Amino acid sequence: MDKIDSIRKRYRRGESVASIARDLQVSRDTVYKYARMEDLSPKMPVKKEKRPSKMDRWAPYVDQWLEDDMRENRKQRHTAHRIWQRLTQELGADVAESTVRRYVHFAKQRMHEGAEQYLDLEWPAGEAQVDFGFADFVVRGTRMQLPYFVMSFPYSNVGLMQVMPGQNSECVCQGMENIFEFVGGVPTAVMFDNATGAGRRIADTIRLATLFKAFSAHYGFEYRFCNPRAGHEKGSVENKVGALRRALLVPVPRVWSMDGYNSRLLERCMALSKGKEHWRKGEGEDVLFHEDAYAFLALPGHPFSCVTYRRAVADKKGKVRANLPDGLRSYMDGLDRRGLGDAARALRDQCAESGWDGAVEAAESSLERCGRIDRAAMSLAAKRQATGSISYDDAVDLAAYDRPLEARRHAHEGR
Repeated sequence: MDKIDSIRKRYRRGESVASIARDLQVSRDTVYKYARMEDLSPKMPVKKEKRPSKMDRWAPYVDQWLEDDMRENRKQRHTAHRIWQRLTQELGADVAESTVRRYVHFAKQRMHEGAEQYLDLEWPAGEAQVDFGFADFVVRGTRMQLPYFVMSFPYSNVGLMQVMPGQNSECVCQGMENIFEFVGGVPTAVMFDNATGAGRRIADTIRLATLFKAFSAHYGFEYRFCNPRAGHEKGSVENKVGALRRALLVPVPRVWSMDGYNSRLLERCMALSKGKEHWRKGEGEDVLFHEDAYAFLALPGHPFSCVTYRRAVADKKGKVRANLPDGLRSYMDGLDRRGLGDAARALRDQCAESGWDGAVEAAESSLERCGRIDRAAMSLAAKRQATGSISYDDAVDLAAYDRPLEARRHAHEGR
């Protein structure tokens, strides 16, 4: 339609038919056709009358065979060629194979109408998907819940996992770098969940974390973010998050050195795919992973430092004071020991999810709106910061909520 529009506009401006045809790479007949067309309105579809076909006589047999196939192993179902063979050899049908193929195609469509269907997305070798899961760990005697980072390679169905202290951009980049170094290459493209610390999609705009921008430029891979509430776009990694948890994190792991545990974890993940047949392709996952690896980008000459640097002044004991805004610091200074511990833990947990700056902004928002540092309010504020504020065309009038409150107040005063 864009090309048709260009033809008509240029023709009305007086440009020659030859120049229009040459620039738009169409024939002169095409230019004349659309330049002089009087009506471009959509045409109502008209159902054509069905003409007799040679397949009319044999259709019941084909339909029955296809229905019987639904109860058979996928690998032992009729192909269109096999149906044609049976029609001609067993029933003596005089019908072309192309006619049979066309009928089988539409018959299968008709059989599946109204049924809920899913298509497997085809992923080329060398691409990856990433996501986080959560599990319990006993780290040096202390039980805690930690996120674990999973990278799945849909082409081979190999999945690799690393346990991280949080889900911020530093943890995302470090988890990816550990896996890059282990496999000896870089995926050509990586699909991210919309809530990871790397960034997120907001409508048609993608907001990236500053550290992740540098990380992706350093390693040279393409990145994509799946649409909100579209888990099917990264079904491979979502399945792998659960599969790796069941296979490697049961019973609850007891860890002394997280670096050592993560190093061994990569080997254990690869061992799960050794000799295991791909669920659809009929080849070993470890064999298919060689094709993934062949498509990888080469590692750069130097690894990336997955850190964010901030300036701070240490006291004589080497302790560093967190740089908090005045209002937030004053509030925390006024808390008792228990309240201060709760507020500090809330900041710590939010920092692991959205980074220090995001946690501080969320805490300030919670303090302003609730008068205290509240975990739920901080989490909501952090999500609002990541997705952008909501604006309304018309001013929101909350006066309707004041009337029942006033009535209640007067009732109390009357008592």
